[in-house]
Amino acid sequence: MSLNYQASQASGNLLRAIAHPLRMYILAFIDKNKSTNVKNIYKTLDLEQSIVSQHLRILRTQGAVEAKREGKQIFYSLNYNKIDLVNKGVIAFAAHATQEELTEKDFGSEK
Repeated sequence: MSLNYQASQASGNLLRAIAHPLRMYILAFIDKNKSTNVKNIYKTLDLEQSIVSQHLRILRTQGAVEAKREGKQIFYSLNYNKIDLVNKGVIAFAAHATQEELTEKDFGSEK
């Protein structure tokens, strides 16, 4: 697997954005509803509006969600192409990693 530094940096940023537990919860809710607005997210998930908006900003910045304005409301939907790229990247990395024998030392946890 060969990645240049910029590509791996972008992939890491997107993966970090998606991997946050609350953002995963929000992404699952958006996926279930296909398209939804902030109010629907925070009311249904019983979260603060500001918290939801902050997490949506991170997801939008990294391209995991797409925003579409309809009047005064913004509707969010998943960017399945970006999320698919993350899945493919993780699978490719895992396939490469399993070809080598990894030890705890490889993960920085020496005993």
